[in-house]
Amino acid sequence: MVTIELSPRQKKILELAKEHGPITGETLAEHLSVTRAALRPDLAILTMSGLLDARPRVGYTYSGKSLNFFDMERLKRTKVREVYAVPAVISDEKSAYDAIVTMFLEDVGTLVVVDHNSHLAGVVTRSDLLKNSMGNLDLEKVPVGVVMTRLASVVYVTPEDTVLQAARKLLSHRISTMPVVKPPDAEGQL
Repeated sequence: MVTIELSPRQKKILELAKEHGPITGETLAEHLSVTRAALRPDLAILTMSGLLDARPRVGYTYSGKSLNFFDMERLKRTKVREVYAVPAVISDEKSAYDAIVTMFLEDVGTLVVVDHNSHLAGVVTRSDLLKNSMGNLDLEKVPVGVVMTRLASVVYVTPEDTVLQAARKLLSHRISTMPVVKPPDAEGQL
């Protein structure tokens, strides 16, 4: 077993779960003044480590385990394909306004953008949309493909990557969401 250093937000999540558990992701997000989407990487790490228990329709509870029992080996063994969630997706031809509405309805901060062949084209984040709304753009007319982060700049994982590799990418790039994509084929396509 390996002892790790938790982030301040992860420590606060554990503290809130101890005091108020069971506690929902929505309530945790309110206490921490962030979105549920921003908490997902932290909650994934804490539940995979065994420090938090998660139960559908109930919430998160503190497991009582200490950091000394953090199971790093489990994070090294578990593949992304075993734990990933279905992403919120939008076509690159839809409007930026449609992206805002979809984010609100899906309660996410990032949308995976696909082209007309349903191939990954990029991602669009709240900050992408906010930056573009500051100008005089008509968000109902501007396609998502114009405001998105292009594929070349997208950080992603494959289904065969480990949860630990995914967590490191999330933390090092300071992002809350990554697409899970099949490895490039012989022609370099995703």
